[in-house]
Amino acid sequence: MPLSGPEPCGLFALLGFRKKASYTILGKGDAMTGTAYMTQFGPFEARYLAFLETVTQLRPALHRYCARMTGSAMDGEDVVQEALFEAYRKLDRFDDSRPLKPWLFRIAHNRCIDFLRSRGVRDEAEAAAALPEVSLPTEPAILGIGQAVEHFVLTLPPKERACVLLKDVFDYSLEEIAETVDSTVGGVKAALSRARTKLAASSPEPNPSRTASPELKRVMQLYVERFNRRDWDGVRELISADARLNVADAFAGKLAAAPYFSNWGKSSRPWRLAAGRVDGELVVVILQRGADTWTPYSVVRLNVINQKIEHIVDYAHCPWVIPAATTVTVFTTVAAAEQTVFD
Repeated sequence: MPLSGPEPCGLFALLGFRKKASYTILGKGDAMTGTAYMTQFGPFEARYLAFLETVTQLRPALHRYCARMTGSAMDGEDVVQEALFEAYRKLDRFDDSRPLKPWLFRIAHNRCIDFLRSRGVRDEAEAAAALPEVSLPTEPAILGIGQAVEHFVLTLPPKERACVLLKDVFDYSLEEIAETVDSTVGGVKAALSRARTKLAASSPEPNPSRTASPELKRVMQLYVERFNRRDWDGVRELISADARLNVADAFAGKLAAAPYFSNWGKSSRPWRLAAGRVDGELVVVILQRGADTWTPYSVVRLNVINQKIEHIVDYAHCPWVIPAATTVTVFTTVAAAEQTVFD
């Protein structure tokens, strides 16, 4: 998979470089207690290392939560990146007496709400009903469908969606949920009751397909064909002069400044691209050669304006995106009726 720029620009590229620097300072094979490390290198560096360790362990859960809140494994990854950047910027003001996990989840939750608002999703039930946050007599019954519920929450308003995910998928306590969504225990119980009633009454189809423009379909088909032939000059003909490139966890900047295509061309791993749909969105799917077949590995998004690619977002450094997706469909061509579905 490609390295996409001369310097690390993604959060985890930055964290990786800092982690390596810490190891270099300590020396290979050296050991140091937390107290000794804090004495020698200061409280912020010790806080940073705790942050790095927590994020490494928590990243899959954060992405899963954000993917289900936004309805897209790719949007979820974008939100996680923004949330972790925000947390890193605020780390010097973090209260060390508090645990990091709920703080990170709350930042991620707030970023999800911001994303949903910017996309125009309305919290109809909460805004219209404006129900008082009172405690219910008993704990609302769990639906009994376990983690399958996470695939059917998109029809719920954001607060109800968050409460169901945190309770029934991530097994948070009512108190932890209340802190994350900025509510009360009574408010969380009320949201859970409303949400579970709605989910029990219907079985919505997850992730309906989003409409793709004819120009996106045409350009994507050409992009896939030329990319698979390693026809880099032909690929560049499809791209505007000022096109932007984001490689999640690695690079953000002008495509012209990145050795993006040459690094793909030098990759030693067998790969090819195909058009497909991930969580209902038309995308480029990166396939890797397995023992006897090609399997989806990651995703590339294309933004096409006036018949030219203006923005490429490559998730090749985030292999957790595909496993977190609700649906992944690969086509032989963009317009193909026949398709292979990987669940």
